[in-house]
Amino acid sequence: MTAFVLVSGPFTGGWVWQEVAERLRESGAEVCAATLSAEPGTDLETHIADVARLIDGVAAPDVVLVGHDYGIHPVLGAADRRPERVVRVVYLDAGMPQDGDAALALVPDPTVTDRAGDDGLVPPPTGAEWGRWGSTAGLTAAALERLDRLAVPQPSGTLTQPLRLTGSPFDRPTTGVLCTANGSGIGMVEMLVASGPPQFRVLADPRIGFFELDTGHWPMLSAPAALADVLLLAAADEGHRLTAPAHPGTFLLDVPERPRERKGRLDLHLPDAEGPRPAVLFVHGGPVSPDQRPTPRDSSTFLGYARHVAGLGAVGATVDHRLYGLADYPRAAGDVAEAVDLLRADPRVDEDRIALWFFSGGGLLSAPWLATPPAWLRCVALTYPVLAPPLDWRGVHPRFHPAEAVAAASSPPIVLTRAGLEHRVFAGTVEEFLTAAGKAGAEVDLVDVPHARHGFETIDHTEETRDAVDRAARRVLGRLAAG
Repeated sequence: MTAFVLVSGPFTGGWVWQEVAERLRESGAEVCAATLSAEPGTDLETHIADVARLIDGVAAPDVVLVGHDYGIHPVLGAADRRPERVVRVVYLDAGMPQDGDAALALVPDPTVTDRAGDDGLVPPPTGAEWGRWGSTAGLTAAALERLDRLAVPQPSGTLTQPLRLTGSPFDRPTTGVLCTANGSGIGMVEMLVASGPPQFRVLADPRIGFFELDTGHWPMLSAPAALADVLLLAAADEGHRLTAPAHPGTFLLDVPERPRERKGRLDLHLPDAEGPRPAVLFVHGGPVSPDQRPTPRDSSTFLGYARHVAGLGAVGATVDHRLYGLADYPRAAGDVAEAVDLLRADPRVDEDRIALWFFSGGGLLSAPWLATPPAWLRCVALTYPVLAPPLDWRGVHPRFHPAEAVAAASSPPIVLTRAGLEHRVFAGTVEEFLTAAGKAGAEVDLVDVPHARHGFETIDHTEETRDAVDRAARRVLGRLAAG
């Protein structure tokens, strides 16, 4: 017999699982729904001990731990301390914390501890404030009233104390349950595995399965029957499996190395041509891990783009900016601005002919340049970009919204490469951007790649994608040469 230990997110308790627990018990499973300590002074280790005690009290030999939202932190800590009992961990609309991560860096509302009282307790949300923590899609008025009525304060120490693990969170069978109305789905995870930061490659492990629920962030209240069914399937080792990309880390064009110089966070790939040359600064996406190796400017994608542009006669520049989390866009924007100043100050660069080329989540960093472009900015290029903060990117500063910034009539020419197989959430932000650009009369040159995925440079090696990269580069350089 399998036992389920259910651990919910902040401000809630075992009551939130009532309907799910009833259905699981009807199937013959043993169920324990956790109500974690909420007294002043409680920290993450207290909650880990709470979950470990529940595991110790379960009669069944095999325990499936389910962590929702913040609940994945004490779940992973308890699984690390009771490895012989825990046969599976289920991430229910939760982040992917690692050893050393505090929940505050991963929860949907990173400002939550600012509201803590003198006792260190954070008051629970009420009414529409629950939307800060995730989509309330599917919740009835009665369910929202229930959240308001039964919610309790959350000790701030549970959110600020780092998680400590002795091994990998994925050392055991794992299931991810994604709530699509909250912005994530299997397609998004597939994209991250194929073209995102290297830490996501672990999700292609055959021991990891995925399910989707077409509801918001609280499926235990909005879709309890469907969630119970999914948990039973997860315990039976069902679920969608991902596959690793066919061409990991290999740039789709065969481009020779160019002379390369490093200036702090900035790299310059130099052309053969003499005299000040126009330059293209490539701005990577994210968020990325600060421990990612190689860093973006040393990855095959950005080495490839910079070398290709240098081979065409311009300076190809790359920057490692510090977009490590959704709240880091202001810091990353400062890093990009600093790199631009270094680039324009180099005597081999024509300071009046600069293009900025943004990728993926780095697309949001284009907003300030689109809103108030300097005279030397001859082109803004965007490749499979995110051009408005998705619903679940609540930590993004509001000024990083290119779909609003492009409404400025002075926006420079734009070269936008659009992947036909883009994730629907990201594709939606591009359509929002194009609509706004059209109303503003902005000049947008589209490079469509119908059969390409997000990050296609290293996963889709076709004539179509090779042509798209070369076409986009030549159009950007054409803008630099014009006028």
